[in-house]
Amino acid sequence: MRRRDYLAIITMVLLAITAIAGVLSINFTKSYEFVNQYGHTVEIYGHGIYAFDTYFQAPITIGSDICILVVGIPMFIMAYLNYTKKKDAASELKIISVYSAAFYYAASLAFGLTYNRLFLVYVALFACSLFGMFTHISGIKLTKSATLTKGLTVFLVLSGIALIVAWLPDVIPSLINGGTLSLIGVYTTNITYVLDMGIISPMCFVIIYLLKKQNAIGTLLLAVLLRCCIIVGIMMFPQTICQMIAGCDIPIPALVTKSLSFVVLGVAALYFEKKMYKEISEM
Repeated sequence: MRRRDYLAIITMVLLAITAIAGVLSINFTKSYEFVNQYGHTVEIYGHGIYAFDTYFQAPITIGSDICILVVGIPMFIMAYLNYTKKKDAASELKIISVYSAAFYYAASLAFGLTYNRLFLVYVALFACSLFGMFTHISGIKLTKSATLTKGLTVFLVLSGIALIVAWLPDVIPSLINGGTLSLIGVYTTNITYVLDMGIISPMCFVIIYLLKKQNAIGTLLLAVLLRCCIIVGIMMFPQTICQMIAGCDIPIPALVTKSLSFVVLGVAALYFEKKMYKEISEM
């Protein structure tokens, strides 16, 4: 008898609705200027579901939507089908990892964008991905932890540092000058900075600690981290392309320290994920 996960089905439908609405918002000719709450003149996107988001942020989000539609949803479908057929730790880990990627995406939309007509869809996606993930976490049976190799340790340390290096230089000058972030636009904060520096970066070092202690929870967190790194690495391509088409000025240092570094981490994450699942299948 096949197992069913109705939250997964709902999550995939919500992902499709959200991503398609974003892709249908592609139109880089409707922008206009607006004075934000900080007294700065910013350019507003002016079209589709992201009409009230900044001209800088909207192309990035549309790039994320394209990635979710082309890569994220098929990845979720494959993990779900694998889960319905098998009753092992690997299939459970895979569906947890795709849930976590959907949760990251949902959190970015729900907390990082201006209010729009899809707000309740964002909230539903946030809730379904969160509780779907918890459902599988509570049911998974991991008897052993993955092996913490020197290569994996280096990857985790570099990932944890890279997330700080990528975003902290944007934050420090604003704190010194007593102002706000240079690309704050119409927003009050940047949710990506919160998620990456507040959760993902520390989690890299927590995983090292747990795997050293041979704690199986470390394997679960590792699966989540690796899948998120893979998707973010892929996401850099449509995001950068959308920004270029929109005519956004992307400085070379920013392109290297942010986009390229995440692509490299994504490739490394794919390598370590394959090794991890191979090891789990042999346990």
